[in-house]
Amino acid sequence: MPSRRRALLILLLLAVAASASVAVSLTTGSVHLAPLEVLRALCGEDAGLGGDVVRGLRLPRALAGLACGGLLALAGALMQVLLKNPLADPYVLGVSGGASVGALTAMLFGLPLLALHAGAFGGALAAMLLVFGLAHGEGSWTQTRLLLTGVIVAAGCGALVALILSIAPEHQLRGMLFWLMGDLSQTESAWPALLVLAVGLACVLPFSRDLGLLARGELSARALGVPTERLRLLIYALASLLTAVAVNLAGSIGFIGLIVPHLVRLAAGNDLRLLLPAAVLAGGTLLVVADTLARVVVAPQQLPVGVLTALLGVPVFLYLLSRQPQRNES
Repeated sequence: MPSRRRALLILLLLAVAASASVAVSLTTGSVHLAPLEVLRALCGEDAGLGGDVVRGLRLPRALAGLACGGLLALAGALMQVLLKNPLADPYVLGVSGGASVGALTAMLFGLPLLALHAGAFGGALAAMLLVFGLAHGEGSWTQTRLLLTGVIVAAGCGALVALILSIAPEHQLRGMLFWLMGDLSQTESAWPALLVLAVGLACVLPFSRDLGLLARGELSARALGVPTERLRLLIYALASLLTAVAVNLAGSIGFIGLIVPHLVRLAAGNDLRLLLPAAVLAGGTLLVVADTLARVVVAPQQLPVGVLTALLGVPVFLYLLSRQPQRNES
């Protein structure tokens, strides 16, 4: 019971933090709004500028930040279990690179926003299938083979991205670079991404015990009756889908999927029944906070949110990396 109360307390605190981050995002910006004005706008009682700003701009963007951060954090936690590598992140298997190629190709030909989203999602799925097809064969699935295949596919996608940028007209480069660095400003609706996040979390939570056993070692997991092959396929497909949806929503936003699972482990431990939902809430909160800062730091100009997540993530990553040898020696 004490551990269950502790888990519920952690999730409650993270839920409060997520709600607070959204509230701050709705009140903060070039047009400052009081909390009462935001509440009236959400209830539809304000048909003026405040209502348009809250309902048309800030609320979709804040919800997109929650969805994208949660998707990346959940995908990162699953990738770290799949690869048995604490430094794995959602982009390590080339999904982001494939999405970037698809989206930038749509931009290069001047296609509408819907085609950009379709290109990003199609490119991400194509990269996922390519990596899976090359890495998975009879007796060939290993964490090392999967990781190396993903790295090679990501490098190839990076070369295609550089080619597209080199031949793109100058007036398109700014939009392309913003998308590559992560940008929530073009979000129209975050509800599909939130639905995918909820379904993904609901699908993986029943397998939390099996995932924990798999993380400790494949042989012991098999001895305890865990269907390791099917479980790894489920993790890979789900993590890739979550990453594809996140990249399609907001572009390539780094460090969320790498850093958040580590921070949650430090605070809540390694129990995946708590780690996965806690990572979703923490990832969403961190991205909403970063996006709010990106809107106000150099206002009226806006920074790509990926710049802020990198500035926050790099020192945390270096700190965690410096602790790793000490943990191995102890």
